[in-house]
Amino acid sequence: MGSIRIEGSSAVVTGGASGLGRVTAARLVELGAKVVLLDLPTSPGAQTAKELGERAVFVAGDVRTEQDAERAVAAAVELGPLRVTVNCAGIGRAGRTVAKDGTPYSLDAFRQVVEINLIGTFNVLSRAAAAMAATEAVDGQRGVIVNTASVAAFDGQIGQCAYSASKGGIVGMTLPIARDLAASGIRVLTIAPGLFETPLLGTLPQPALDSLGAQVPFPARLGRPSAYAELVAAIVANDYLNGEVTASMAQSAWRLAEAEAERPAREELASDSVRPRAKRCGSGRLKPLHDGFQRNRAPRRPCPGRKPGHWV
Repeated sequence: MGSIRIEGSSAVVTGGASGLGRVTAARLVELGAKVVLLDLPTSPGAQTAKELGERAVFVAGDVRTEQDAERAVAAAVELGPLRVTVNCAGIGRAGRTVAKDGTPYSLDAFRQVVEINLIGTFNVLSRAAAAMAATEAVDGQRGVIVNTASVAAFDGQIGQCAYSASKGGIVGMTLPIARDLAASGIRVLTIAPGLFETPLLGTLPQPALDSLGAQVPFPARLGRPSAYAELVAAIVANDYLNGEVTASMAQSAWRLAEAEAERPAREELASDSVRPRAKRCGSGRLKPLHDGFQRNRAPRRPCPGRKPGHWV
């Protein structure tokens, strides 16, 4: 079985007007693909497509809308067999579940984040998968779908209830969708970036960005969108990757920086409540996450002091 041939194929990249999506689209164009950029009408998508050259096409639309997703996929199919789809569209709206003034987090805001990040991802990938399944297989493969989650799917911080929920959903659906599409020769993978130089972080002052980057073990900087694009290209080229979630090294910086920033709030919460410590029996302690899909437990064994037949 060989890898997907990008040259001469078409691709759909959501959020392709800027950030990770723009650089990924540019990389796919360099590799010979014809790329459809799906982004909002208010985005600089038309200008981006013009800058990328004649092999790039902009389709204005919303990833939450079925018709817009279908239009983007149809535009890609007209350019060539659809082999690659990369979902980069996403937003974040920070806020505590209950604010300090007692106001609950806006349900409309929560719904918007989940609809764009999670439902929008599924909307586009499902329609892209249908188009891929209709193409002729090459060495048993028909296409690759790459979704974008976040380290927040695993280590969500204060104020990230909606964002973490949406990204956690992307992580959770990666493996079952990969299994769904295996018979069609379509691979499905997810990238969970840490801190990257994207428009989502563009509002932070430069000293704050420098501080965050310095906490990455190595290399001590924020991730560059080009690294994400290269990882997408590597995923497409490696035909043995499927159903996996790949997290970036920069997640260490995310954990350290967010933990330090939110320490006063956590101390305040801890002082206002008493958290009972869970009791465990035997050696059935949870081990660290191996990947985004499972937790491994120690072998079960009889629990001392309990009736026969009780296991942990």
